[in-house]
Amino acid sequence: MRCFAILLSLLIFTFTQPAGQNAKKDTKTAKEQEDNYFKEWLNEDVVYIITPEETAVFQKLSTPEEKENFIEQFWARRDPDPSMANNEFKEEHYRRIAYANERFASGFPGWKTDRGKIYIKFGPPDEIQSHPSGGSYNRAPYEGGGSTATFPFEVWRYRHIDGIGDDIEIEFVDKTHSGEYKIALYPDEKDALLYVPGAGLTMSEMLGRRSKADRAIFNVSKYTDPAYQVEEGMRAKDAPFERLMQLVNLQRPPQIRFADLKQVVETNITYQLFPFRVSHDLIRLSPEQCLVPLNVEISNHDLTYKALENGYSGATANIYGRITGLGGKTVQEFDDVVSVDAVPATLEQNKKQKSMYQRMLLLAPGLYKLDLVIKDLHSGKIGTIQSRISVPSGNDPSKLGTSSLILARSIRQVGVPKVFEQFILGDLKVIPNVEREFQPSDPLNVYLQVYNVAVDPKELKPSVGVTYEITAGDKVIQQVIDDHGASVEFFSGQRVVLVKALPIAELKEGSYRVRVSIRDKIGNKEVIAEAPFQVKGS
Repeated sequence: MRCFAILLSLLIFTFTQPAGQNAKKDTKTAKEQEDNYFKEWLNEDVVYIITPEETAVFQKLSTPEEKENFIEQFWARRDPDPSMANNEFKEEHYRRIAYANERFASGFPGWKTDRGKIYIKFGPPDEIQSHPSGGSYNRAPYEGGGSTATFPFEVWRYRHIDGIGDDIEIEFVDKTHSGEYKIALYPDEKDALLYVPGAGLTMSEMLGRRSKADRAIFNVSKYTDPAYQVEEGMRAKDAPFERLMQLVNLQRPPQIRFADLKQVVETNITYQLFPFRVSHDLIRLSPEQCLVPLNVEISNHDLTYKALENGYSGATANIYGRITGLGGKTVQEFDDVVSVDAVPATLEQNKKQKSMYQRMLLLAPGLYKLDLVIKDLHSGKIGTIQSRISVPSGNDPSKLGTSSLILARSIRQVGVPKVFEQFILGDLKVIPNVEREFQPSDPLNVYLQVYNVAVDPKELKPSVGVTYEITAGDKVIQQVIDDHGASVEFFSGQRVVLVKALPIAELKEGSYRVRVSIRDKIGNKEVIAEAPFQVKGS
């Protein structure tokens, strides 16, 4: 319909406008209409269903004929039955956009809202639980029971979504009473009395077993505490990790986009024209699952920058990764984009910095192979890395265990974590130092999780002593003793998280090790974690 409108407008200009000076103005106006049409198609009509690879191709096209041909092929690729005259996918897509604009607008078009986005991508839910006015609400047992007052909210249920799973629930909350419903990560986000002392209590809080301050939304680590989940009757799918993974999957494109990079892995080529650094850490979630943050670091001076239309200079790298088991079976596969932009005045400084990317992998105990390929989009240079990931098995409750000892560039509190933000561990943002190289002026930030720590049955908390040492060979250069657990960031059940910043200003250039010794005073157990690092001259 839009194409017809453009052609009609061009005909009108042809037959009704005078020649001479107005001709240039008419041509400019028609060109603007044409440009706006293509921009609207890309940035509004198909923004939720077009892949970044398709977007990159479309933006390189220069003529209207090329762009129209691309659009025709775009819909043809998604046509469920090319033998039919009409394209059912295209018709349904535009119907969903119209419905979203009609039903979900809230000061801006409905297609831009969270509900509009989900509706356009996945269609109408199988069931909607709607509370348009909020108000009095009796919590379900899996939400803690008890009564409270809520903001307006809706729960959408899908029996099945391809690529995501079965029995999908998505909760939207309107905290501003403006009709703008936002996707909620935590069940308590709809509680209008959440910050009112003594009001809207759960059953546990009414019985005096807990206080509001004990709620998991204020202590994110409780969401991974099995004892807390059982006591509160929480469903497995309501744990924030599960809801977070669900929301990530709802945003994820339905296919691997960079087929050219995937082919590099499948043809088993190994070369390093484009350099990058990789590391991974191991964080135990349960005896059956381990969270493996995969960290990639790129030096910006290795990227190729090109001038952008907005006056900036930009560089882009495409990433493709594949995890395979011992039998060669693909366990996980992913791709993503790292982009860097800079204004001309800061371009040279930007090139001296590093770009970080992190992918959270969820792996069962076992031995895996990682194939990682990165392509600098502007130069075409490709770098590959193959490495081994060993996830330890079992969980001996009689012994203390630890995660990887993470040496970080920075560690900071983030409160309630953002849904799609990288580098999030609980309520902390941990930026790892992939190369483990530090300047003397840098703090050496240490992050470590300790497992199977005994809990005092009266105090309901652990008691640990921690010794931090920096060594060079057999010599202890620096020692910090924390006998009262001041460096315990938080604990959940038998899991303790340690965070410490160690000064290294007095260290000379060279190689060192960090050694963290943990003593469980209640269980009378000890464990040691170590990691190497280097101090570089400034």
